[in-house]
Amino acid sequence: MRSLEAWLTEYGKDHRNSTNQMIHKVCVPLIMMSLFGLLWALPTPEFFSGLPYLNWATLFCVLCLFFYSSLSFVFAGAMLVLALAMLTIVSVIASTSYLVPISVGVFVVAWIGQFVGHKIEGQKPSFLTDLQFLLIGPLWVIKGFFPSTRNL
Repeated sequence: MRSLEAWLTEYGKDHRNSTNQMIHKVCVPLIMMSLFGLLWALPTPEFFSGLPYLNWATLFCVLCLFFYSSLSFVFAGAMLVLALAMLTIVSVIASTSYLVPISVGVFVVAWIGQFVGHKIEGQKPSFLTDLQFLLIGPLWVIKGFFPSTRNL
């Protein structure tokens, strides 16, 4: 299994252009939050009904956090904070009838931004070589909050 540093180094190779980096720092979190919104909107099985925040979005977060924990407890903690903030926003929007339209709109616009960034970069998106890079993108965005990824 690759280390966190190896994942981030590999991801960074396709994200060297400063414009592409800025686009990713905006669009990756937007994609993440819109995905949570879409998952939140999916009908949940009846056995979920006793727990108000148990839904596909929260289950997806838990599974992602297991992956992040295998790389770094510090980054997993940071991702937990970010995910909780996003899920809180999604739960507020879910109380309206706009969750799906907002989530779809943000998802589409943010992905367009990502592909524009890669066109500027002149590199194909990392996830086209390995789908796990879809989970690494958010870590790459938050790595700026840490002076070094070594020993995390």
